[in-house]
Amino acid sequence: MQREWNTPSEKRSVTLALIIATETFFASVLTAVLYWKDKRAARGKTQRIPEKTLLLASLLGGWPGGYLAGQKLRHKTSKVSYRIQFVVAAVIHVVSVVAILWWGFR
Repeated sequence: MQREWNTPSEKRSVTLALIIATETFFASVLTAVLYWKDKRAARGKTQRIPEKTLLLASLLGGWPGGYLAGQKLRHKTSKVSYRIQFVVAAVIHVVSVVAILWWGFR
């Protein structure tokens, strides 16, 4: 059975939410992989992934994966300056998502 939408904005809102959820999922997986690779590079004393790259991936929706990977791998958890920048990136992403969804519900 196909769902019938009451209004075009309702359909647009659901579509936006699905797109954002999908993008966030894949960005989170990518960010978690970046954290894992950076942790591995740190242990092996090889070339690291720049913090700017990790933060950009978090800003673009990967912050849930970055947070979970950071906790699981105990990576980037003690560097206060990085944690502050990470939280700012996550907040910017969340505020952006809320704004996009709010616009979609109008």
